[in-house]
Amino acid sequence: MIYPQKNALINWFFHNYILRIVRGNFHEVKFNAIEVDKNRSVLLLANHFSWWDGFLMYYVNQRILKKRFHVMVIEETVKKVSFFKYVGAFSVSKNSRDMLASLEYAAQLLNDPENLVLVFPQGRLYSNFINEVNFEKGLSRIMEKAYGQFQTVLAATFIENLQHKRPMANVYLKGVNMLNDGNTAQNVYQQHYNFSKLSQVQNII
Repeated sequence: MIYPQKNALINWFFHNYILRIVRGNFHEVKFNAIEVDKNRSVLLLANHFSWWDGFLMYYVNQRILKKRFHVMVIEETVKKVSFFKYVGAFSVSKNSRDMLASLEYAAQLLNDPENLVLVFPQGRLYSNFINEVNFEKGLSRIMEKAYGQFQTVLAATFIENLQHKRPMANVYLKGVNMLNDGNTAQNVYQQHYNFSKLSQVQNII
């Protein structure tokens, strides 16, 4: 398992790099305001459809959630893009003994109210406009181990150009106080995703 690395100079550099490339490559990143409990950590569940997903969630965290950012990433990806570990990434290797260590580590992070843990529960990339969002196994273990310590934030993101040369990202956020089961989380997320997708396609230029 690969753990996040702390290096003030490198962290500062990639923090500014991420904010710069998001602002430079998107016409706008829009999101709705939600309340976040300062006394609880955040488990951020998001749809996974592009290379940009983690960067967009990092940007949203900096703008509104304001927690210490961590993200669970497939181990092969962390090895290929080594700087990820300097912006809070830790690895997960599916179908291996290390997977349990990664889930335990995520739960430990959620015991600290200053932390945010981003998880893409679909486990791999899917189209930005699929109808059903299916979660892979593992999320329930994190929730059970850290139950009562965190609040869940759901993020459904959709990217379109519409009338702009550069794309616009719309991030629909919803805070949920008490979720402790992966199946329940999937159902609640599906409802949020359906509402968000309907809102997106009803946008008027």
